[in-house]
Amino acid sequence: MLRFVPLLLLAFGSPAFAQHSTAGCTAGTPHRVLVSIRGLRASSGGVRVQLYEESGFLDKGRWLARVEAPAAGKRNVEVCVPVPRPGTYGIAVRHDANANGKSDGGDGGAFSRDPKLSILRLKPAFAQVAVPLGAGTSRVSVTMNYRHGLSIGPEG
Repeated sequence: MLRFVPLLLLAFGSPAFAQHSTAGCTAGTPHRVLVSIRGLRASSGGVRVQLYEESGFLDKGRWLARVEAPAAGKRNVEVCVPVPRPGTYGIAVRHDANANGKSDGGDGGAFSRDPKLSILRLKPAFAQVAVPLGAGTSRVSVTMNYRHGLSIGPEG
């Protein structure tokens, strides 16, 4: 059972619809969020940041924007994600520590507003992660969580 915890924690959708943004920000991106990701367990692999509205929060393929970036030898990274319009959104982050494209025991996850997670409660409610993102550039910080035996939490 515990082998599958990362699968539940990191159950983020795949790109199913062409209208979703998978590119990072460009000079022409009018609204964006800079996501500061703290506490990567390993400086290897990559991170995936996904932006959701309440109606599709954590549903497969329902993200509005998804940006992937290498950890590039760092324990903290910043990723720029385009935002379609000012509003309230949830942000989900996955760290694929070994870059195998699969969710496994060494991978981690995080959400905007850093809700407390547990083995029994791996997916927070949208209200726990909702952040207002305004016009122009917004900033959000998240702290990565990893499995530690029977608990879920930051490295440390």
